[in-house]
Amino acid sequence: MIENSKLEKYIVKSKNKFEDLLGALIEIPTVSMNPANKADILAGAQLAASYLADIGARVEILETKGNPIVLGYLHIDSKAPTVTLYHHLDVQPASPSKWHHHPFQFTIKNKELYLGRGATDDKGPAITALMAAKFVAEENIPINIKFIWEMEEEIGSPNFEYAIKTKKENLTTDSILVSDTIWISRQKPAIPYGLRGLMTALLTLTTGERDAHSGLTGGAARNPIGELCQIIDHCYDPKTGRVKIEGFYDKVMSPSIEELKEYENSEFNIDHFKKDHGLLSLRTEDTLQLIKAIWCEPTFEVHGITGGYLDEGIKTIVPHFAQAKMSTRLVPNQNPMEIFQLIKEFVKKENPDVEMRLEATLTPYLGEFDGPYAQAARQAMIQGFGVNPVFIREGGSIGPVVTMQKIWSVPVVLLGLSLPEHGYHAPNEYYDWGQAAGGIKTLVHYFDLLSQMKQ
Repeated sequence: MIENSKLEKYIVKSKNKFEDLLGALIEIPTVSMNPANKADILAGAQLAASYLADIGARVEILETKGNPIVLGYLHIDSKAPTVTLYHHLDVQPASPSKWHHHPFQFTIKNKELYLGRGATDDKGPAITALMAAKFVAEENIPINIKFIWEMEEEIGSPNFEYAIKTKKENLTTDSILVSDTIWISRQKPAIPYGLRGLMTALLTLTTGERDAHSGLTGGAARNPIGELCQIIDHCYDPKTGRVKIEGFYDKVMSPSIEELKEYENSEFNIDHFKKDHGLLSLRTEDTLQLIKAIWCEPTFEVHGITGGYLDEGIKTIVPHFAQAKMSTRLVPNQNPMEIFQLIKEFVKKENPDVEMRLEATLTPYLGEFDGPYAQAARQAMIQGFGVNPVFIREGGSIGPVVTMQKIWSVPVVLLGLSLPEHGYHAPNEYYDWGQAAGGIKTLVHYFDLLSQMKQ
């Protein structure tokens, strides 16, 4: 049983240490997308390994064909259950011109806001979990904790599954905890039990050897940008988001009555949603319809179109080449490769000259929200933050969740600590001490509850 007064004192005492650990980690630009940051990735992995060693964990840096994975083994009792903590320490790129401060210079504002790229995604939650594990070890709470700290999540975890399978026996576990998700709001914690999958692709059309003068060829030359826009228009309705391709929705699972009740209790606020994400308008102002659109339904998105003249002013040419970057977020029962083939065949019928190339896929994930692990997470969240959380599906994708569940076939709990306003992938990303302190308390109680479960 946790002695709350001792835990509270530990949390208060840990604040400076937490800031030191997070600050040092943020100032290493572990940008997995940029090959120029390869040395920084290695430095980040070594620093993370030293953090795990400092709390008494046995540490291993697992090499892959890409970036390494840091593994930690905190053994407390051979008869006790084991929980595995997954976090990623790689981050998105950051343009300094869009930040109020340098993105890789750790900055503390108002004594409790921690600014820097990766602060909330996912370095802050990782250090929060580390501090909770440290308390567990010091108090000899009977639970073993294993750590998986990845360095390629932001590029789709291309080497994760193969590498982790080589350590399958060493990493055997009773359950997995992931802290890489977002609450509804500061006042309403959320525990996701589902994640959307992903399929990304490039549409390319080449209609000439070079750009041509529109005065000499306009009216006769094909315009690849216009043709790609026409293809996209035929694929989906941008006003509603509905995909027009036959068969796209055939395997979509509607949320159950129990799920809808949770969503209705989520206190989801459309005005806050728009403010948190910088949106001026939405496709719908109906709360439940919007919730289902971002959590339970697949999407079709266009992320960029390139081709032609892109500098200042207008150069009157007919471009010879155009490319569109697109993706679909997929829901449980939808297979990313099946969806790719479906869209590819549709595009080919619409315009045989358009080439569609698959870039990446992630499988959707759907867990449970009424089992003992989910209820332990709910109880721990109440202990940590004094608020009853809501169970939701989340619109994002975390490939390693599907991989780990497939390898070990154990419950996966998504106990995130980030807030919408923290700015996942956005300029001026931050984390805060309130979420860290409540998170440490929540995770300690969660570990304690797991230690009492019969395996």
